[in-house]
Amino acid sequence: MKQIVELTINGDPQSLAVEGHRSLLDTLREEAGLTGTKKGCDVGDCGACTVIVDGQPVNACLMLAVEAQGRNVETVEGMQQSIDILHPLQDAFMRHGASQCGFCTPGILMMARKLIEENPDPSDDEIRFGLSGNICRCTGYTKIFDAVRSAAAEIRAVRAQEETV
Repeated sequence: MKQIVELTINGDPQSLAVEGHRSLLDTLREEAGLTGTKKGCDVGDCGACTVIVDGQPVNACLMLAVEAQGRNVETVEGMQQSIDILHPLQDAFMRHGASQCGFCTPGILMMARKLIEENPDPSDDEIRFGLSGNICRCTGYTKIFDAVRSAAAEIRAVRAQEETV
């Protein structure tokens, strides 16, 4: 039996009809049509499905859609400032070649964004720890860390410029 779940996804209020056993991941992909969030292991180990729910990173494969009732969900599709302007992390990932197959990238981008929001100047160890719930089988992580450091520096510079205006 389906239930209506009302939630906000990337700033847009949504009413989705879902079965009680459906994961937030499957609901985002199939009912909401947001396929950027990836289904990797489906048991919460790989981090490919990471989204932000009410400001906290969540493995969407482990959360039931009905648990998102009344909550704010942010996916990788919501990172872009506009159709023409990428989030600094997305831009840095492209510039640094930080994704190869790209499957893990949406989850890593979401975790990295949260990390930089909480710690605008993370050390390598802090980046390593902050992204530890996300598995990448292609890159060896070096370019990912380079991209996160680069994006963090860019975000700090923009914030500093905004503070002086």
